[in-house]
Amino acid sequence: MGDLPHLVLVGFMGAGKTTAGRELARLLERRLVDADQELERRLGRSIPAIFAEEGEEWFRAREAEVVADLLADPEPRVLALGGGAVLTPQTRKLLRASPARVAFLDVPVEECWRRVRGSSRPLARDEAGFRALHAGRLPLYREVADLTSVGADGVLLELGDVVAERGATRALDALVPGDGPVALIADERVLELHPPELGDRLVATHTVPSGEAAKTLEVVGRLWDELTLDRSGTIVALGGGTATDVAGFVAATYLRGLRAWVPVPTTIVGQVDAAIGGKTGIDLAKGKNLVGAFNLPARVVADPDVLATLPPAQRLEGMAEVVKTGLLRGDRLWDREDEPMVRGCAAYKVAICLTDPREQGRRAVLNLGHTFAHGLEAGGGYHGPTHGQAVALGLRAALRLSIRHRGLAPSVLEEVERVLPVEPAHVDPDVAWRAMALDKKAKAGRLRLVLLDAPGKPVHGIELPPDEVRAELDRLVAR
Repeated sequence: MGDLPHLVLVGFMGAGKTTAGRELARLLERRLVDADQELERRLGRSIPAIFAEEGEEWFRAREAEVVADLLADPEPRVLALGGGAVLTPQTRKLLRASPARVAFLDVPVEECWRRVRGSSRPLARDEAGFRALHAGRLPLYREVADLTSVGADGVLLELGDVVAERGATRALDALVPGDGPVALIADERVLELHPPELGDRLVATHTVPSGEAAKTLEVVGRLWDELTLDRSGTIVALGGGTATDVAGFVAATYLRGLRAWVPVPTTIVGQVDAAIGGKTGIDLAKGKNLVGAFNLPARVVADPDVLATLPPAQRLEGMAEVVKTGLLRGDRLWDREDEPMVRGCAAYKVAICLTDPREQGRRAVLNLGHTFAHGLEAGGGYHGPTHGQAVALGLRAALRLSIRHRGLAPSVLEEVERVLPVEPAHVDPDVAWRAMALDKKAKAGRLRLVLLDAPGKPVHGIELPPDEVRAELDRLVAR
């Protein structure tokens, strides 16, 4: 991920290029340019008028000029091309030669016709002709496309090499890239419930304990000693966020870095957040995730089917991350069924990581509620509260501060309290406060918080009076 050039959307009339383009531009924080609208702006006429007055051949020549100009612009944008732009050989050549990523929105022709029939589009007069046009253009879309999907979320998941589909663990052998040997690092409990199918490539299986007990130097050292892969090997990590954190760190450091690793998260936290973006790490006695590495996976494989085996308490645990992501994205992701929920959360995480792959700026928003949460976990000696409970509490503190300092509507906090019921934590508040000072987002010992102006509008790097922040921490602690 990272250094994403122009993202170009191609597809037939009615494929939703403009709609998907708006959402992609919003999530990637870049400008959307619709080539048809740009052409209309330059010529001062509508597309139907240009067709009627000049003919299609003249229109295609002007369209090609616009596309060439847009691709040459050094500012990365989301570009939505007209349905027939790929008909021009020069445009196809430019798209293939450009560093831009081209996404084909492959919407069924029946759905495209439903969306455009009765419109003013000059090439959508009758269904038979519409279908013939679609059949003729389909090979051209495929010729220029780097990826094929439907909608903004699908495009982002493909850009981030994230497979989020039901039944994916049963096809894992085909989904792990490459053909070299594979070592499996798995949560010992998860391995019994969901043994993956890795075929003859699997050379060894290594287990790690569940929860934060996996993220220790002792476990890392044991895995280093047990592994027999050479650098061409791939580590597949099966389990929740703690299992994928430690496995990814081992993959980054064993033999100074293996060729690839593939997380297969089996919890909600792992599928919507922890396994995406390449942040790996282990805990130290003085704080969480203080040792680690950025190690982008070759692919993330998230199977929503495995979430069916989660106990209710663990499901609620993961919903804290879903709610956090929904607040950041501005979408009630917690109201969705499992597969669209996972896909929506994962797509947002991919968008953030594409725009800030090494956590130098915008990616800090993912810390919403987590400064308080990590302090609470340390204050409980990592034996309670759980991560999800701590995040649910941390969100309350961040949202209360957002209401006071950013004008956030109180109803947002009320909704979070409804969706994430949790009791105050039995922790040592002084230990928690000292741990918060070690937060990776702190600067010169000053806490820098993530707050919300509104759902979908996070702000980061906010410094508030320490006494006020400490008072909010104390409200999260059981008396």
